[in-house]
Amino acid sequence: MIVTVTPNPALDHTYTLPALEPGQTHRVRAATTRSGGKGLNVARVLHDQGHRVIAVAPAGGNSGEEFAVRLRGDGLPHELVPVLAPTRRSVAIVDVEHNLTTILNEAGDNHTESEWQELTRVAARALTGSTCLVVSGSLPAEADDRFFPDLVARSKFHGVPSVIDTSGPALLASAKAGATVLKPNRQELSDALGELDPVRGAQALIGMGAGMVVVSLGDQGMLLITSEAPGLLWRARLPRVLMGNPTGAGDAAVAAIAGSLSDGATDPAKIIRLATGWSAAAVLMPLAGEIRLDHAAISAEILVEQHPIERHL
Repeated sequence: MIVTVTPNPALDHTYTLPALEPGQTHRVRAATTRSGGKGLNVARVLHDQGHRVIAVAPAGGNSGEEFAVRLRGDGLPHELVPVLAPTRRSVAIVDVEHNLTTILNEAGDNHTESEWQELTRVAARALTGSTCLVVSGSLPAEADDRFFPDLVARSKFHGVPSVIDTSGPALLASAKAGATVLKPNRQELSDALGELDPVRGAQALIGMGAGMVVVSLGDQGMLLITSEAPGLLWRARLPRVLMGNPTGAGDAAVAAIAGSLSDGATDPAKIIRLATGWSAAAVLMPLAGEIRLDHAAISAEILVEQHPIERHL
């Protein structure tokens, strides 16, 4: 079973309209609303692909009640931790004509110390007998960065691989805690390290203690380096540009990585191929947490290259 933890989930509203005209009034159909957040999206993809999962997240306030109701209606196995702060909301506006998606994300309010302890306890309990841990998404403002490395340490104690998808100080703390895999995108890596070169940035995270770093490069695909073969670089990309909604692409990549580790995969080439393929298959779907049915065919198109890092540097 794969455990996903979302410390800062959201009630997601998605509006789709022919074209977004800034400053104008638009008449739109009712939004598609679902329980969201990066870890929930990861869990949905894995669940749809036949993996056993449980999604752990906090929920609070009136928005948290709706979040819980919709999550139960999805049939996704989960355990929610009650908190005082209302669950944040996010709005995605899909502009069909221009193939653009505009996202408004509330930051989310912090939890109390006892609520963080309970969220950690619930996640740690789920690790018993699990095959992989995913901790994914942002932290609320002023939250303690120790939440991520604490769960990494607990997963190591249970002998469970961890996949961490976050940003800022929490990303660096997870690297230092020895996360099995870190999955930042190019911008998150640059913001956390002040390093514009994604290869050098990934090397820095490996140097801090991460086992593997997979960096999303948008329509340029992904790169991967490992602590076991620090002199090698894997690059993967789809040889064509896909137009669609990229909001769930990173989550689908994390799902592919977690599913691969859960199944015992260790080959970096296979891991980055599947991660890039599932990420591309997510771009073609209207909502985050879904991938196209033909994802296997898309993954087969992925071009994977391996070469010495020194060639890049």
